[in-house]
Amino acid sequence: MKDWNALASALYDGSFRPMFINGKWCPAQSGAEMDARNPANGSLLATVPQGGAADIDAAVKAARAAFEGPWAKFTPFERQALLLRIADKFEAEWERLCLSDTLDMGMPIQRTLANSRRVLGMLRFYAGQAVMIHGQTIPNSFPGEIYSSTVREPVGVVGAIIPWNAPIAGSVWKIAPALATGCTVVLKPSEEASLTVLMIARLMQEAGLPDGVLNVVTGLGADAGAALAAHPDVDKIVFTGSTATGQAIARAATGTLKRVSLELGGKSPVIVCKDADIDKAVPVAAMSVFANSGQICIAGSRLFVAREIHDEFTRRVAEFAAGLKIGQGIDEGTDIGPIISARQAERIAGFLSDGPAEGATVLTGGQRAEGAALEGGHFIQPTVFGGVTDDMRIAREEIFGPVISALAFDDLDEVVARANDTPYGLAAGVFSTNLGTAHKLAHRLKAGSVWVNMYHAIDPAVPFGGVKMSGYGREGGTEHLEEYLDTKAIWINAD
Repeated sequence: MKDWNALASALYDGSFRPMFINGKWCPAQSGAEMDARNPANGSLLATVPQGGAADIDAAVKAARAAFEGPWAKFTPFERQALLLRIADKFEAEWERLCLSDTLDMGMPIQRTLANSRRVLGMLRFYAGQAVMIHGQTIPNSFPGEIYSSTVREPVGVVGAIIPWNAPIAGSVWKIAPALATGCTVVLKPSEEASLTVLMIARLMQEAGLPDGVLNVVTGLGADAGAALAAHPDVDKIVFTGSTATGQAIARAATGTLKRVSLELGGKSPVIVCKDADIDKAVPVAAMSVFANSGQICIAGSRLFVAREIHDEFTRRVAEFAAGLKIGQGIDEGTDIGPIISARQAERIAGFLSDGPAEGATVLTGGQRAEGAALEGGHFIQPTVFGGVTDDMRIAREEIFGPVISALAFDDLDEVVARANDTPYGLAAGVFSTNLGTAHKLAHRLKAGSVWVNMYHAIDPAVPFGGVKMSGYGREGGTEHLEEYLDTKAIWINAD
């Protein structure tokens, strides 16, 4: 077993980590800084620049100069080769990247390490797509000898804003398709977790990324993020985060009519039918929420269980939850790591109080987790509520914590209507051994992704995104490249 504590001490020692603009490492123009603290114990990992509008402007100018300069001359083959070198660099430094994520935002090291297939797969998938971009020759009905065709061109400078709950995967999901299509990027990470993103920029620079193609500005969302969303020389904004912030970004983008892709919140239903394989469904349904301490947009936080098996199933989910180990992320045995911040932990604690106040029953958990090993951190017990009704706050609002609301249902028409009765539509899960039932539910649920007898499956080749208030646009698959490309029609008179 690795000595992750020793490796952590060598990785972050509380020193200043500059941001990355035009291939240079620099402080904020204002000189302001922010602390980066370990949510598991409150220790200072590093300080980072608190960038603002002036830093965003410098980064956008660098991205524009690169887009119209050297980067524009890169062939598809050269972009592919660069992405493959980046993938190799990530693979060589994978443990350090994962340790950085674990220290900076708390995800258990066992989970960060397990993401290698997904992240490295994304880089190599988009590398393959870089040489697959093409237009069409289109027959037209215009009189004369007229030829018409299309070409696909990069949209330009992309402003990317990511949350704190998965910095490695979140960064790559924004950067890799932009590089594949020939765009340049200004990336604003969450102020809660910036360190891994800065490491990613360094690795990409070492892999040969030209200056200005990727720029990372650390800072507050209200300052740096808002400036990026409204910047007149940004051609597209891609954002993952809360629905409220997504709405603000969409409004800010209207001033220049820049293109926008949004992957927002969710209140995803998991439906367990009476013919489900209970032994297999219990751990998957539980971890659909408890993975990453519930800090995941696709969390299956509304657990609809057929009345015939409801009591047994919810009891077993509660028993499973009670057996999960709460601890620091760098402990390889940890299942439930810390909540990102005291503010977020306080917000979750509010839901833990509201549930019983509205009539729900705590089947397990329901409290902050405390103890000598957890001192200084922000920990919440994995919680299962029973006796929940659809109108309760815990069943309506996104909690973004390790909290499940269990609800009974009687028939499929009823559960479909209840599952869809939400402003969100990001994901859903179905457990049934009847293929016909599974198909019916999968097609009727209003969600961007539906998993049957599984959960959390995300692959670079498969599109992912939401409907309704969970956003628009897709990440993953060939659809993702479309988000970064414009189509130009070309007409030629051969008469």
